[in-house]
Amino acid sequence: MRTLFCVMDLDADEAELCSRACRDDGEAFGELFDLHHRRVFSRALGLARNRHDAEDVTAAAFFELWRKRRSVRVVNGSILPWLLVTAVNFARNGRRSTVRYERFLRTMPRPDHDDGPDAEHWETRRRVTASLAELSPVDSALFVLTALEGLPMTQAAEALGLKPSTARVRLHRARVRLRGELHDLNPTARPAEGTI
Repeated sequence: MRTLFCVMDLDADEAELCSRACRDDGEAFGELFDLHHRRVFSRALGLARNRHDAEDVTAAAFFELWRKRRSVRVVNGSILPWLLVTAVNFARNGRRSTVRYERFLRTMPRPDHDDGPDAEHWETRRRVTASLAELSPVDSALFVLTALEGLPMTQAAEALGLKPSTARVRLHRARVRLRGELHDLNPTARPAEGTI
């Protein structure tokens, strides 16, 4: 079931902004951008390879919000979960494109170089990102929303159009798979900025 975000029972300020944005008010949309940009960028930064890619993912998510502003799914009175799921999807698509490009680059001759002092950090990040990309889009988004963004299971399930019981099973399977693939890293989830 698709829901218009401009008619839901949102926070009074966000509801007014959404209502105005649905009437093509660019200034109201700009205020929605200001309201949620930091969280969306923070999550995109956790999924993307670098700051530039995270900025692209964030911009794409907000562009998609503007494009679909009359049919966005609202969860718990906010458009933020929809934005986060959209950012996860754009990050996954970007990652697939990058993997194809890197595969091409590996076939090209290159000089030897030192990876520098942060090579271990970047290798860990690369492996975690690659493991998330191997999950289905729904499972990846579910993991990000619950484990990294701290959303309750019921809200994450609603944002993805799943029953809570189905979401629990999918999340359990995703966690088992990630633990198996990353067992030697012992990664810890870092909450998004502004969530604590």
